[in-house]
Amino acid sequence: MVERTLANGSKARYFFYVPPNVASHPTLFVTVHGISRNAREHVRLFAPFADQYGVVVLAPLFPAQTYGDYQRLGRKDDAEHAGRVLEAMVDEVGRLTGAKTERFFLFGYSGGGQFAHRYAMAHPERVGAYAVGAAGWYTFPDPQLTYPRGLKPRKSRPDMQMVPQRFLATPATVLVGERDTRQDTALRKSIKLNGQQGESRLERGQRWVAAMRQAAQDQGLTGSFDFVALPKCGHSFRHCMQRGNMGGVVFDRLFGTQENHMQTCYSSGNEK
Repeated sequence: MVERTLANGSKARYFFYVPPNVASHPTLFVTVHGISRNAREHVRLFAPFADQYGVVVLAPLFPAQTYGDYQRLGRKDDAEHAGRVLEAMVDEVGRLTGAKTERFFLFGYSGGGQFAHRYAMAHPERVGAYAVGAAGWYTFPDPQLTYPRGLKPRKSRPDMQMVPQRFLATPATVLVGERDTRQDTALRKSIKLNGQQGESRLERGQRWVAAMRQAAQDQGLTGSFDFVALPKCGHSFRHCMQRGNMGGVVFDRLFGTQENHMQTCYSSGNEK
């Protein structure tokens, strides 16, 4: 595992991991932490799956004092809003490792799940597929609701244009622990939010997947949106990885079977 500070003068830091014996142009997997900022743990627990699939892992670190609004991608006038910083990290890791960066594969847990699905909806051209682990709340495909509850641009992010015909074509999987039903202090709650999305992370994930499926159907698209309840897990990244096999499910949903993915990687590398 390598820890780096962005070379462009930014103070942003990240961790990355390159498995041994990868293809010359491996796939890039980006994993985004929640409010515990456990980026190093994300890399450590995903590394065995990266070894199996031959995938490079990148985990950005978004310190609270600089990126307090990273879950919503930050404001347009932020000098280093989280979406732009992530793209700089992706480009830098691509140069360092040879990983393919035109499209990467994205995962986020809890607050990172909020970031992941919003980034994928705003920039579907950069994301091959994504997975959301136990996000606290979601941006629904509703053009009447103001971002971040819906798609209507808000004053702080007039540039945030989420186009359903584009983002509904990107495959997504939501994973939540079957015991993640408590309204803890970290879960955003209000009468409007609870009424729209539900009262727990489990219910909110289910409702968002149903809404995205319906939106895709309304657009005449064959979008792929799945929900997975992880056994024996509450709201703990570590428990979801160790008890609920979240890492295995995420990699299978994003990359397919290990054998097929490795064959594709090495075929692509040889053709290069």
